[in-house]
Amino acid sequence: MTGKAFYVTTPIYYPNDVPHIGHAYTTVLADVLARWYRLNGYDVFFLTGTDEHGLKLQRAAEKVGKTPKEFVDSMVPVFKKYWSLLEIEYSRFIRTTDPDHEELVKKVFQRLYEKGYVYKGSYSGWYCVSCEKFYSEGEYVEQGGQKLCPIHGKPLEWVEEETYFLRLSAVQDEVLKIIESGGTVFPEAYAREVVGRIRKEGLKDVSVARPKTRVYWGVELPFDRDFVAYVWIDALLNYLTGIGFMRDDDSFQKYWPEAHHIIGKDILWFHSAIWFSVLRMLGLDPPKRLIVHAYIVNRGLKMGKSTGNVVMIDDLLERYKSADAVRYLLMRLLNLEKDVEFDQSLLDSIYNGELADTYGNLVRRAGVLALRKLGGRVPRADPDPGLAELASSTIKRVAELIAEVKVSEALTATFDLLREANSYMNRTEPWALDDPTRPLYNTLEALRVATNLLYPVMPVTSELVSRAFGFQLFPPAELAFGQVEEYRVAEAPILFQKVK
Repeated sequence: MTGKAFYVTTPIYYPNDVPHIGHAYTTVLADVLARWYRLNGYDVFFLTGTDEHGLKLQRAAEKVGKTPKEFVDSMVPVFKKYWSLLEIEYSRFIRTTDPDHEELVKKVFQRLYEKGYVYKGSYSGWYCVSCEKFYSEGEYVEQGGQKLCPIHGKPLEWVEEETYFLRLSAVQDEVLKIIESGGTVFPEAYAREVVGRIRKEGLKDVSVARPKTRVYWGVELPFDRDFVAYVWIDALLNYLTGIGFMRDDDSFQKYWPEAHHIIGKDILWFHSAIWFSVLRMLGLDPPKRLIVHAYIVNRGLKMGKSTGNVVMIDDLLERYKSADAVRYLLMRLLNLEKDVEFDQSLLDSIYNGELADTYGNLVRRAGVLALRKLGGRVPRADPDPGLAELASSTIKRVAELIAEVKVSEALTATFDLLREANSYMNRTEPWALDDPTRPLYNTLEALRVATNLLYPVMPVTSELVSRAFGFQLFPPAELAFGQVEEYRVAEAPILFQKVK
């Protein structure tokens, strides 16, 4: 055990509809990192949940004749169901309606108010309900005489009202220094984007309250009960609530220095400029890393109900018949900097070529031969130098790639090892040998190493193979070619059925 901690979060999602593969993309990535670090002996805390306040959910509830609380209560089990179906193992599913979170929001607002960072004023501007955000001139899209949200394409609403502002301008220099120092916002291109915007526009004070006459569904401000907290500030504070800020100092001090937020690029500004400002006002350091990814797009647009281009999690589970396959495909598509177009034929090709043929076929062939030729018992034999060297370099390379959140490249490297194991088997032809011990042992060792490395992405499949072939899953840091004294193969499972 390393004794080290690792804290990973997803954004908390609006429970206004069923989650789709855009939500899954982020959540599976967080789960992969959580499993990788947990396997390596880290004390891991993985936080996900739902963002349950604000005008969007208020209106969604009113539309179906429910109170907002009744509405969100009905939707939360849906999210939990899909995360269970996708083998997501979180430490806490947080809801912004949880009593400890609402209490923290009030405490934070009171503290910021007393420190002079929150002040009353009035505001007017164009507002997107779906984003829960005001858009200034130059940010929105104009079409047919209407001002539209650049993300959702919906008409913006003109809003004029009293509010409370957060004095972001007071910490602009500190926030710029944090982001410009490098390493916190990852990849670096996103840091440059935020810095460029701050230098161009300045860090303007932002409205952080809504009058209850317009938005009644939220956390009341402790110093003015006629207002509720702006949903984005409410939501961002979940990262502190989840690990005990102002409640459990030991937990907070353990996990916060190792915080890794995973977000989509559309919420970069809130999670960098605004969130880092709030943290500085509270006297807290920024997260260790803000990991930003691009989108899976469909027909050139970010997936969303309003654009009608959503791909549902059910569709992929039905097509590929396993959560592990869906997890693998999403992580093979993963790109932090460039949008990836959803392409069913490409996914089918990856599934058939990599999961069914390369991995699944090798497991089946090796297992059947071990059972048929050696009664399932494959003792230790001399390692093949080439295969052993490739396995060792793959272990090292995958660890480096995961540290840089290059999960797709890590999978490619792992499958290069599996492809070489297939080639090795074809060259050595163990089926034609009276004693195939050495080639089968080497093939099984390559399979074992690859299966260990695939565990964070495909946990169910990895555990199935480890049971079938009689080996344990090792922490990657302790993994080495030639460790197993004897394989006791119990079965030769068929892992993946091809799709047509």
